[in-house]
Amino acid sequence: MSETKSVTEAKKTDDQGILKGVEQLTPAKIQSVIQQVLSEETGARLKVYVETCVHCGMCGNGCHFFLSLDDPKSSPAGKVKQTMWEIMRKKGRVSPQFIKQAATVAYTQCNMCKRCAMYCPFGLDVAYVMSVMRRICHKLGVVPLYIQDTAHSHSVTMNQMWVKDDEWIDTLMWQEEEAQDAMENLRIPLDKEGADVFYSVIGPEPKFRAQLIFQAAVIMNAAGENWTMPSMPGWDNSDMCMFTGDYEMMERLKRRHFESALNLRAKRIVMGECGHAFRSVYDVGNRALGWRMPPIEVVHAIEYYNELFENNRIKIKKKFEQPVTLHDPCNISRGRGLHEMARNIVNATCENFIEMTPNREHNYCCSAGGGVINCGPPFKNARVESGKEKARQLFAAKAKGAQVVIAPCHNCHGGLEDIIHHYGVEMELKFFGDIIYEIIDLPE
Repeated sequence: MSETKSVTEAKKTDDQGILKGVEQLTPAKIQSVIQQVLSEETGARLKVYVETCVHCGMCGNGCHFFLSLDDPKSSPAGKVKQTMWEIMRKKGRVSPQFIKQAATVAYTQCNMCKRCAMYCPFGLDVAYVMSVMRRICHKLGVVPLYIQDTAHSHSVTMNQMWVKDDEWIDTLMWQEEEAQDAMENLRIPLDKEGADVFYSVIGPEPKFRAQLIFQAAVIMNAAGENWTMPSMPGWDNSDMCMFTGDYEMMERLKRRHFESALNLRAKRIVMGECGHAFRSVYDVGNRALGWRMPPIEVVHAIEYYNELFENNRIKIKKKFEQPVTLHDPCNISRGRGLHEMARNIVNATCENFIEMTPNREHNYCCSAGGGVINCGPPFKNARVESGKEKARQLFAAKAKGAQVVIAPCHNCHGGLEDIIHHYGVEMELKFFGDIIYEIIDLPE
């Protein structure tokens, strides 16, 4: 696809982050930044991925954008051809208008879910190619406004929701009081040295889903856990900078998170139910800092809850009765292989489990991950449109009797909420923590 064709066919955007950024560009600046990224930050990996693609279209079978929109340009190969393929072919000599279109594709039309890599006969990683495109856009200053605001929050407050230090502590004290309705002497231990568990959450929890904190506190206290949470920055494990292409800020965030746990001499980090945050701590941020693996053991909430049930550390009064289905988040199913542990938890807690089809590592993305939902209102309608295939999957599970969708990831909740409302699926959404808290048998 030529640059001219890709630009003229591009959907218009009114995103001020992209529009204002493009206004500052010149062809010379674009070429300079592209050459710097390609020569100093990439290598054979990018060249092989882009040049090996034979445009066979097999990747389209793995992409919910293509399956929902039935548009060749929305296939993974189509996205590469509109972005990095053209950039490498022209050696960076592309126009500001091309960068505008490439930014829209890279940030809002790819969730980096990596499902396409499973269906590509060569195993090409289009998510990596899109991440390089985002890196170029970040260094050019062409980033959607809403996700860039989140990155700014990270840089100023070390959390993504502009939560001030005193607000964080106040929220924990408030949630401790809420949890004491269930367990009278419960405490949320702050800055406890030598704890077995350092519990971290993402920024939206104290801002919008604070009940998840007191639910986790009840579960940990019922399990007799020796745990703690930090009172100062380092508590937020989320990372939108990973998705904007601001790798320098991503490294700062991950270092602060690891150091917060290490300074308290915690045995390991247990992360709340979030997929992208786990990816940033376990797979991307640690390597950006030069560690093949994190400097302290890191486990997702699914792994932790599975341990609790396997070791009989918590008991339930009775199983959750409403029929449930399970959404497998990309970053912890395809990215970490926790789908069987998730089913262990479902079977331990729920009376009636109905599988989605497809499931496990073949599950469809929620259309919100990869920072796409964080790009905000200008792209919401297009995002929900790309979730049509997910809506079909939900309707099929509902037809079999499922009433509740368990989604152990925050972005998945946001994406599935929009899909459920837009397409009229009428199913309830829950985290594992919601289910466990509802049925847990608390000690006297």
